[in-house]
Amino acid sequence: MIERYNHQKVETFWQAKWNDSQAFKSKINKDQNKYFIMEMFPYPSGKIHMGHVRNYTLGDVVARYKKMKGFNILHPMGWDAFGLPAENAAIKEKKDPSEWTYSNINVMKKQLKSMGLSIDWSREIATCHPEYYKHEQKFFIELFKKGLAYKKESLVNWDPVDQTVLANEQVIDGKGWRSGAEVVQKKLSQWFLKTSAYSEELLKDLEKLVNWPEKVKIMQKNWIGKSEGLEIDFKIQNCNKKINIIKIFTTRPDTLFGATFCAISPNHPLALEIKEGDASIKNSIATIESDESKDEKLGFDTGLKVIHPLKENCFIPVYIANFVLMEYGSGAIFGCPAHDQRDLEFARKYNLDVIPVVMPENENKENFLIKNKAYIGDGTIINSNFLDGLSVEEAKKAVKNKLEKTGVAKFKINYKLRDWGISRQRYWGCPIPIIYRNDGEILPVAEKDLPVLLPENINLTGRGNPLNQNEDWKKTKCPKTGLDAIRETDTFDTFFESSWYFLRYCSPRSDRPFNKEDVNYWMPVDQYIGGIEHAILHLLYSRFFTKALRDLDYFNLTEPFSGLFTQGMVTHRTYISNNNEWLSPDEVYFDQKTKTTKSIDNDKSVKVGRTEKMSKSKNNVIDPSSIINKYGADTARWFMMSDSPPDRDLEWTETGVEGSYRFINKIWKLANTLISIDEAQSTENKKNESFFKNKLGFYVNKITTNIDQFHFNKVVANIYELTNFVQKQYDQKKVNKKVFLEFIEVYAKLIHPIIPHISEEIWKLYKKKGLVIDQKWPKVKEVGSGNKINRIKIAVQINGKTRLVLETSETASKDQVYKIVMQDKKIVKYAGDGSKIKKIIYVPKKIFNLVV
Repeated sequence: MIERYNHQKVETFWQAKWNDSQAFKSKINKDQNKYFIMEMFPYPSGKIHMGHVRNYTLGDVVARYKKMKGFNILHPMGWDAFGLPAENAAIKEKKDPSEWTYSNINVMKKQLKSMGLSIDWSREIATCHPEYYKHEQKFFIELFKKGLAYKKESLVNWDPVDQTVLANEQVIDGKGWRSGAEVVQKKLSQWFLKTSAYSEELLKDLEKLVNWPEKVKIMQKNWIGKSEGLEIDFKIQNCNKKINIIKIFTTRPDTLFGATFCAISPNHPLALEIKEGDASIKNSIATIESDESKDEKLGFDTGLKVIHPLKENCFIPVYIANFVLMEYGSGAIFGCPAHDQRDLEFARKYNLDVIPVVMPENENKENFLIKNKAYIGDGTIINSNFLDGLSVEEAKKAVKNKLEKTGVAKFKINYKLRDWGISRQRYWGCPIPIIYRNDGEILPVAEKDLPVLLPENINLTGRGNPLNQNEDWKKTKCPKTGLDAIRETDTFDTFFESSWYFLRYCSPRSDRPFNKEDVNYWMPVDQYIGGIEHAILHLLYSRFFTKALRDLDYFNLTEPFSGLFTQGMVTHRTYISNNNEWLSPDEVYFDQKTKTTKSIDNDKSVKVGRTEKMSKSKNNVIDPSSIINKYGADTARWFMMSDSPPDRDLEWTETGVEGSYRFINKIWKLANTLISIDEAQSTENKKNESFFKNKLGFYVNKITTNIDQFHFNKVVANIYELTNFVQKQYDQKKVNKKVFLEFIEVYAKLIHPIIPHISEEIWKLYKKKGLVIDQKWPKVKEVGSGNKINRIKIAVQINGKTRLVLETSETASKDQVYKIVMQDKKIVKYAGDGSKIKKIIYVPKKIFNLVV
């Protein structure tokens, strides 16, 4: 009788064994190639969720695989521990935010350990710990002294419920991302970091990130938003205002002859001047401002007109409009309704002229009209005086030359990227280390007085800024003069902490933020794994922070993450009761007789809703701990890697989990069956043995390639196939025990990255020495006939022109092809060392095109 596989006993045993042997403890070894892998660290909300299980399993598979491939691994974990949820929970539960946070960390750490993750817990960090945030206070002071941190009054997104500032990305459909309250515009004095100073470098260096998803790079590129154009001075006719010129940036000077109005933001200095002292105008503009997030285009006619820079005796009306934002350009536009849909809608609403100035080919000028849709394509210039007949690009150059000569315009490069507002009006965050002396001086806290600690005697009410209401903490003295002063009561945006935590992992117990030697060895992060929702803010701020710290002479690093992978979400069906309430999966069952889903509570039919991301709001969450207890961590890990490619959403199904559990037990049964073969009854068959070994070699190659390419669902399929093949070979008594024993040694290694507990248990069952995690990965080699991996030819192109035909394996990854390509002298001639490469286009098995 084969002993039943006891996952709880096995997994507890091996987790303790790994811990006792310090199997995952990392240290610098300059004789070994390093591999720094990390997943985006969690917020300590109290429980891990299935998204965590998928994210950390993905990273763990890679970490274990790379360790077996001979790399020196750094695989750390920490906690993104500051933030408003802790403050809200503390108010609700009448606890200190610190107590709530550290209690949750302890719970979640235990849950993560139950997954069997190969994490070096000796490097654990929590961003709310003073030994962590004292360093970022020092960073801020250095940025302040360098002019990269500054304070100014600005309009902010204000959440009236959470009583704090929100970034644009935290405003969803005009509402706060957490509270759901209608966000209002409010003027506040805020601290900013000068991210805009790095716009060009942030954009340019995206080209270096060849191991990032193209979609993420495109999102960042669009967010940075580089555009080249003209800044044109529109002089106000008969002006009696302080401001007599409206500066307008445009990328389409070719459409100037089609301009029929100008529009400025409600927050443009001219708009602010216009509404001063006139209550009716102020109210009209306030109405426009309140509709800023609405689709309808609204405007207020200021009565002012500007002189057209190209048309004689032409004067254009000036409006204040809700769709013009101060955040881009100069907060002003000229409207060309014929060639911009937004301008067209505005012009139709206020009965303004629509003059087409760009006509598509094969159109007749006399018949070409703009009705309800603006024409935004290419074409020939019309109705534009000296520009008529030119192409769009030719017209742009002609207008540029003319207006630059007259001094009315100048060439300008613009970026959408705004400076990062880091002030938050809450308690549970890192205090901003600034004091305001009563003589008006703004001073950074002295380094010897860091960290500026949060006060413990705090009154959390949920209204306003608790630090601003704490007089004992707020009042201080200037250490230089002894004058009275008050502390800055805003705390950092939590993105501040997550923008450098990967550096702290390098030297987590150092008195310094990190040791330069450690950073030089471990950084950059070789593989970073996390959700696509962080594609812009977190990743962009981390890139900025790295460059800023480089410029503060901390290191020479320019990019923090050389490799990035964005995993899909974990989803589940939703269930709705007769009372229109969301039911959790464990509150329903499927009635086989009626073929309907019913409520366990009252046996009534339940409506099966859409499959959606697991969330508390839809009550479709599965508790990972209950799954691990019932089926085991290996089962959860196996299921997470099956079915869907890791960059796509994965639907959690009970049948899928049960199938994974059965397969884990099938592996255990096979291992026990093979060890019990009677060697005396085994027969040798050289032909069968050769076929068996070739087949095994084939799967070693497939599994290795698929792990390298992050095709983990294919790895699962490969292991299924291999297991079934070996089972069939045993049933048919094709080979002897010696061959099966050789197979098991390889097999235990192949399954280890995904299901490490049973892998180690099989290793022990066969009385193998040491741990599987410390073994070398099976060697990849060309195998015999019938299973030989096909060779294919790939056209290697430079800017679309074929320069080389490369022969390689059909399973070669993009990275593998790149490494081979960059060894060719002809390619290096055009691409240099790779720095000239702007983009790589890879069509597997066909084309590898370098855009330089």
